[in-house]
Amino acid sequence: MADFIKIYNENPNPKEIQKVVKVLKNGGLIIYPTDTVYGLGCDITNTKALEKIAIIKGVKLGKANFSFVCNDLSHLSNYIKQIDSSTFKLLKRALPGPYTFILPGSNNLPKAFKKRKTVGIRIPDNNIARALVEALGNPIVSSSIRDDDDILEYTTDPELIFEKWNNLVDLVIDGGYGDNLASTIIDLTDNIPEVIREGKGSLDIL
Repeated sequence: MADFIKIYNENPNPKEIQKVVKVLKNGGLIIYPTDTVYGLGCDITNTKALEKIAIIKGVKLGKANFSFVCNDLSHLSNYIKQIDSSTFKLLKRALPGPYTFILPGSNNLPKAFKKRKTVGIRIPDNNIARALVEALGNPIVSSSIRDDDDILEYTTDPELIFEKWNNLVDLVIDGGYGDNLASTIIDLTDNIPEVIREGKGSLDIL
């Protein structure tokens, strides 16, 4: 049975954040709020936890399209190759915000992602998500939680999320109602940005 913790996005309680970080450091899986839909996440450095998420999502870990959730742009150089100034300016314009940017992966990627040429980077405009990453000291690997109901593709009610997921994860954060619109995905690996999925993030940034 998972823990269920209420954390307020306006001013996340550091003690509650540390409880979640302890779960992450122990290889636990969490469900947490972002600026779009709720995410299923774990510590990027814990291969066993990553494998658990891959099993839940029904994908092979090496081929999984998980996002790296960061708290600011300072983490980027650890996981992506050097980018040009126009790409960096675009990231600064858009983030924090409801976007996932596909960028060329560096040689320093965690063991589970070594063979990947690209990574998806997220910096959500959500204080809880960013406080978790900051306290953890490295990104959270994340995947959106989908609803079985095609009409309501993403679950938004934390209590319903808890009911559905409490046997699969170690902790669920109630950060208030989530959105049911996912992030906008933009591929920046080529000279011209390519929109892979239009979601909550406006394309006016391009």
